[in-house]
Amino acid sequence: MPDLNLDVVGIGNALVDVITPCDDEFVTSHGVVKGSMTLIDTERAESLYRAMGPGVEMSGGSAANTMTGIASFGGRAGYVGKIAADQLGDVFAHDLRAVGVAFESQPARLGVPTGRSLILVTPDAQRTMNTYLGVAELLNPGDIDDAFVASGRVTYLEGYLWDRPEAMEAYRKAAAITHSAGGKVALTLSDSFCVERHREAFLDLVAEEVDILFANEAEITALFEVAHFDHALIEVRRLCEVAALTRSERGSVVAVDDEVVAVDAAPVERVADTTGAGDLYAAGFLFGFTQGYDLPTCGRLASVAAAEVITHVGARPLTSLARLAERYLP
Repeated sequence: MPDLNLDVVGIGNALVDVITPCDDEFVTSHGVVKGSMTLIDTERAESLYRAMGPGVEMSGGSAANTMTGIASFGGRAGYVGKIAADQLGDVFAHDLRAVGVAFESQPARLGVPTGRSLILVTPDAQRTMNTYLGVAELLNPGDIDDAFVASGRVTYLEGYLWDRPEAMEAYRKAAAITHSAGGKVALTLSDSFCVERHREAFLDLVAEEVDILFANEAEITALFEVAHFDHALIEVRRLCEVAALTRSERGSVVAVDDEVVAVDAAPVERVADTTGAGDLYAAGFLFGFTQGYDLPTCGRLASVAAAEVITHVGARPLTSLARLAERYLP
């Protein structure tokens, strides 16, 4: 095993989140599907932003949120994502570095702005994301630094960044670098709409490159086009080394070879915003995995992280995950 100085390197869409509470009528009247992620263009981003009420703006992006969570546990995380040389790009980079995530990507000067996700949170805590990718979607193999990626024990890829051939090439390059360095490749399916758009590509990627797969129940059943979770569980165990599958309030299931571990959801008094629950679940699991903990412990850490982030607005932890994890560690 080479001398690796990072636990996990995440690669994904570098976005700034704009999170606003709203009622169901606002979601319906603006023609978006509640609980989904929809890609929007510049014009739509500007009009929706104008219509949204007061909100919170913070750096986001699925894989970046996961890296922030790993850092909160005390892990060593790095991130690769494309930002522009603009104000939001500066904010994004500063926020990541401020919480201890290594971020060395240089701002692009292409005339395309830093991406942002306009997130509507309804009273039932469901989040509906309207994402303008901006320069984030222009990630290409040239943005992948071999030494930086090779320095991680795990490379974590997000399914959201799978709409352009250049990004697919970047992912495959990163996966090859990781495996050559003796590391593991993890993928999150991100959203059932992503799965519908890229099912065959995802199936090939999981079979050929992915060691650790993250998905929720809707995503994994969509991937295998089956109606029941148990059927999807059978299928996924044939394809990858580790599958960590979340089931909302029913907890999660972690499968490795002939072992299947059921993990209870961590208790939560009040759910405020489900934004980032899957991202932080992955953070807890990957932190435990890279520290050598057993599967039940990895699952408990994942559940604790997911529970923390849904108690407040925003997709990044407000409480030290290292402190919350103390009672669950051997």
